[in-house]
Amino acid sequence: MKKYILYGILFVSTAGILLHFLYQWSDNNFVIGLFSAVNESTWEHMKLLFFPMLFYSFIGVKKRPCLNSAMAFATILGTLLIPVLFYTYTGILGFNVLIVDIAIFFLCVITAFYVAYKYAKNCKMHPHKKLLNLIVTAFAVAFIVFTIYPPNLGLFVTP
Repeated sequence: MKKYILYGILFVSTAGILLHFLYQWSDNNFVIGLFSAVNESTWEHMKLLFFPMLFYSFIGVKKRPCLNSAMAFATILGTLLIPVLFYTYTGILGFNVLIVDIAIFFLCVITAFYVAYKYAKNCKMHPHKKLLNLIVTAFAVAFIVFTIYPPNLGLFVTP
């Protein structure tokens, strides 16, 4: 389990970094844009954790019965931590700092996998598996829809 978590942190961190640039590298390919950052908004940066973690969560879940629900919960938590931490520190400072933004991403990835590890071991999220998977599915749909049709809200605007 510990190897799964460590490899997951490395995979999600690396994939998230690549997804930050992939849309631009692909000459703004529409399909790639659905899963990678298409601009510098907080919303688009949330996808950098969400989609790699979602993909990684399909690996090894059959061997560990409580891992699916733990990873679903951790994916939601890690994704939501990005705007919470970003808007908290920028609200205090009044501006953003690139190195802090990058550190927040890595902190959210590590936190998410730590939580996944803890909940996979104690199975506390397993009774909520269907609800958590439904929420993760709703997030995935929202990321795709709001990438195509972003609402006129601060979360979707480049800071």
